[in-house]
Amino acid sequence: MAKAGGSRSEPGPYASRLTRLRAGLRIARVDHFLVTNPLDVGYLTGFLGGDSYLLLSARPGKPVLVSDFRYLEELEPLAASVQVVIRKRTMGEAIAELLSDRSVKRCGVQGETMTLAERDALARRIGESKLVTTAGLVGKLRARKDAHEVALIEAAVAIQEKAMRAVLPAIRPGRTEMQIAAELEAEMKALGSSQPSFETIVAARAKGSLPHYRPGKVKTAAGQPLLIDWGATYQGYHSDMTRTFSLGRWPAKVREIYGIVLEAHERAAAALAPGVSTTQVDAAARGHIAAAGYGERFGHGLGHGIGLNVHEDPRLSHMLPGGKLEPGHIVTIEPGIYLPGVGGVRIEDDYLITEKGARCLCRLPKSLEWCTLG
Repeated sequence: MAKAGGSRSEPGPYASRLTRLRAGLRIARVDHFLVTNPLDVGYLTGFLGGDSYLLLSARPGKPVLVSDFRYLEELEPLAASVQVVIRKRTMGEAIAELLSDRSVKRCGVQGETMTLAERDALARRIGESKLVTTAGLVGKLRARKDAHEVALIEAAVAIQEKAMRAVLPAIRPGRTEMQIAAELEAEMKALGSSQPSFETIVAARAKGSLPHYRPGKVKTAAGQPLLIDWGATYQGYHSDMTRTFSLGRWPAKVREIYGIVLEAHERAAAALAPGVSTTQVDAAARGHIAAAGYGERFGHGLGHGIGLNVHEDPRLSHMLPGGKLEPGHIVTIEPGIYLPGVGGVRIEDDYLITEKGARCLCRLPKSLEWCTLG
């Protein structure tokens, strides 16, 4: 690709990521690859501004990052590692011009993110024979975190934990779910989180039986549970945790299922190791909950990968084909029991798969005593 620029190697963690991707391109038998997922562009270059595509050759050399005037100054520091093209026409026209280069024979496109309309328009401009639809080439790389990514996720975890510790003393009977969510998100922002990992879940009283509840005007009450699922985002990387509290004395049924969920969490965490099937880990928690008589009240998957997306591969679920855990995977463990009219309990932490087992990245206690407020 003549417009790809020089052959200077890319600095930081991005050089090795591009090298691994190029190896995948050769296996896929494509000589170029168009990255249209903005998070994949960020993973490969460090630029997370969005509205930009990346085109790289299977051979070493600078990839081409196509963006627009809004990011001109922001992209200047990347000039040593990528060739920046500031388009003055539509993205489709700019990409078609690059792919018209005679050295481009077979260009892989991301079938999981490129729309059919966009692909068809590009094919009309450069010819269908030049385009090869691919899937998962970058996703497979992103599933295994390098040391740089692990450090960023640990920083996000530290932010969310510090924010929770700051907010806990203010949680008392009569506070609304929205008030607690707002205070928690504001505290994370003040500590360096660019945004919450997702819409913070604060579920008071019986609302905890709704796994993906959205906070509203329900007020906390003495002797009632409170489920909080929250996460921070640090330099693009996410964290994700859940704790279930009680404001004072625990309702008997919620106290009972808390012990079951905690044991399920610990069993699943103990099963984490490289080479272990994701379904096997799910079964470690699910089997315990089922044996306790609550199998029908735990309907979602046990966990998921986290990184630039808060939900990404690998998935730990009984509803999906199993895959093997590998060193570098970071996954959540989040079993739960949900009882309509009573409430729910979910306990979630993030775990890094290591060469010999797994390491929990979270430090907030999970004991019933610590989760008793007031």
